[in-house]
Amino acid sequence: MASSDHTVGFEPADRLAQDRESVRRRFWAKFKQVVAQLPFAEDLLAAYYCAFDKETPRHVQAALLGAVAYFILPFDFVPDMLPLLGFTDDAAVLATALRMVSSHITQEHRDAARTALKRGIDAAEAAD
Repeated sequence: MASSDHTVGFEPADRLAQDRESVRRRFWAKFKQVVAQLPFAEDLLAAYYCAFDKETPRHVQAALLGAVAYFILPFDFVPDMLPLLGFTDDAAVLATALRMVSSHITQEHRDAARTALKRGIDAAEAAD
């Protein structure tokens, strides 16, 4: 299997991840729409905060931005509108990215995610 075979289907996420401001804007729009349905909302927010942290190494930012970009894309392997199954592929991509870079997601990132969820998404977006 060629190494390029491992990224088939992820090209749109890779391209989107290159535009950090678009990821930031589109992330909050989608997150607001689906936060109540996401059992992994806190992990997703912690990854988001880590990806945009200036102290996070570039290769870690790239991995996390790719996972966040996959979450915000309007199409994916399992459509998000399907009950129970819709976010399983998003969760799998995020879980893989988190495992790869877990040592870089700090307690501060997790605390910021927890605080954002308690405070409300609109307030969290405004603070970002």
